[in-house]
Amino acid sequence: MQSPCKGRPQPGILYGLTGIVLLTVLLGLCPTACDSGAFRNGAPGVPAEPQGAGGNFRSPQEKPRLTIGFSIATATFIIERWNKDLKVFTGAAQELGADVIVQLSAGGIREQIAQINYMVNQNIDILVVIAHDTELIAGAIRQVKDAGIPVIAYDRLIQRVPLDAYISFDSREVGRYFGEALREAVPQGKYLVVNGSIHDVNSAEINAGFYEVMDPFIKSGAVRIDREIWLEEWSSDEALEKIGAIFNETTNFDAIVCGNDAIAGAAIQLLSERRLAGTIAVVGQDAELSSCQRIVEGTQLMTVYKPIGSLGVRAARLAVALGQRSAGEKKPDLPPPDSMVDNQSGIMIPAYLEKSTAIYKENIDVIIRDGFHSREDVFRTISVP
Repeated sequence: MQSPCKGRPQPGILYGLTGIVLLTVLLGLCPTACDSGAFRNGAPGVPAEPQGAGGNFRSPQEKPRLTIGFSIATATFIIERWNKDLKVFTGAAQELGADVIVQLSAGGIREQIAQINYMVNQNIDILVVIAHDTELIAGAIRQVKDAGIPVIAYDRLIQRVPLDAYISFDSREVGRYFGEALREAVPQGKYLVVNGSIHDVNSAEINAGFYEVMDPFIKSGAVRIDREIWLEEWSSDEALEKIGAIFNETTNFDAIVCGNDAIAGAAIQLLSERRLAGTIAVVGQDAELSSCQRIVEGTQLMTVYKPIGSLGVRAARLAVALGQRSAGEKKPDLPPPDSMVDNQSGIMIPAYLEKSTAIYKENIDVIIRDGFHSREDVFRTISVP
């Protein structure tokens, strides 16, 4: 099978064949691309043998480098923010002397489990997982743990199995940001709530945070949750379909709560088609470029900015430290967690949580100062102030 790109893979990052075209297009990780020798016999889902820092195969005399397996639910990977996460994580891991094997599971939870099993057989030292389904993946994670491999749940808290660490942002806080934004902008009226993936515990946490803030307004009768739906996936296409079906019945809403910016984008697209964009308050999260543009244009009220750079670097450092400890290397103690969380496994899980920020038109400079997006890009559709 011909490799999808013509150069050599970036040293220290090894990708499964599944999803490699998507990865190359979205990340641009191969400046000139990769040759067909990068994959063993072109077998689907089978990457090359781990490489050293120079991009060459390890010699028998070389000290083995730490190898991190990174399993990503592909349905989430097409979202803009995940591209940033992976770039930051892999770059930081390489600087710390580790290789990263990346597997993208286009086939959902079954393929993700199969790819995790494959990486275990490649003798990874630690596994980092963005789970497709935080419940159904538990059995596979238990087997990884039984093999003596540490596991970090990245952004999505895997349920019902002991983990070595969970690293993310406080999703309940994100939901509270939603509620606070709408409490100020739309203190009374009809709301549509479009939650994220029902398979992701973060969706429930965001929902709970939102209701923490809004319950008094709902009980007083000032706010009415007129419709509320849950998506199967974090999918703009699914959001278009399901929100569109609601809009075919009614657009009589004063506010729309969206699980993330991809969903918010779908809602605003449908509002635009009905010449209603900007008349209904819409909130989302992830600070995608398109959402920031909508905020300065006035069609989206707020997004939640998550400093991916801090999260990705912190996750890489944690992964390397856990991998070194598991390998028996004498290293300093692990950094203390920010809190302990319950994932229904019978033990509390160390949680490393970064702070997020609610972004409005008035404080859009926060993401520009951080270098998350450039001023020119954010204000591309309107005059730059």
